[in-house]
Amino acid sequence: MKKKIGLIALGISLLVSLSACAGGNEKTLKVGASQVPHAEILNYVKPKLKKEGVNLEVQVFQDYILPNKAVQEGELDANFFQHVPWMEKTNKERGWNLKDVAPVHIEPLGAYSKKIKNKSELKNGATVAFTNASSEQSRVLLLLDKEGLIKLDNRKGDKTLKNIKSNPKKLKFKLMEAATLPRVLDQVDLAVINTNYALQAKLDPKKDAVFREGPDSPYVNVLAVKKGNEKKDAIKKLAKALQSKDTQQFIKKKYKGNIIPAVK
Repeated sequence: MKKKIGLIALGISLLVSLSACAGGNEKTLKVGASQVPHAEILNYVKPKLKKEGVNLEVQVFQDYILPNKAVQEGELDANFFQHVPWMEKTNKERGWNLKDVAPVHIEPLGAYSKKIKNKSELKNGATVAFTNASSEQSRVLLLLDKEGLIKLDNRKGDKTLKNIKSNPKKLKFKLMEAATLPRVLDQVDLAVINTNYALQAKLDPKKDAVFREGPDSPYVNVLAVKKGNEKKDAIKKLAKALQSKDTQQFIKKKYKGNIIPAVK
């Protein structure tokens, strides 16, 4: 009887040891993200990564600077919130060396209003609000140019308000933090809002936007790391999970065309 009890105890001890070893091999990956849709997509792939030995910790940010700073300084292993033009300009302005790992989805930029339903209804002297982030202003101005509300000059490179060649409606521009734009819709005639902030504000880009970018937008949202970390096994597993057919189907179903998978 004592021998039997001893064998059982030994078996339990071995199981505990094996469990501890398995837990010890698990890699924790800290990733910064915007709440919608990035954190939601990361949380979707979390169980899949858990099975592959990667414990995904998602840290939510409400701005576009701190997630890159945290990756650059090693506080985060990666982030998922930005497109490549933003990342490249941030690298240039701050001397950072962030690198994109995997394209995941496109968030077409949209213009919203509580006062008009069509851009033709914009009155002379109307106020248009958009982000004060220099890296994103060029994207907004190119969209306004495409919609015929302004005319930009032909100079190459990023565009600013100084590049506006023609402003037939004499539109007034109000620049502010991107995250605050949905909250000023009552105060302006038109606001150009990033899709993640629009969704957080319960706006439906397909239904509510006066106009927006098409699916051919070059501003693809990517998983980004500090250069040199892109070959780490846990990062590769995360990239693969984000680009999987299963995840792309999740994006299509959950966001109903408001967010478009980058992987066909």
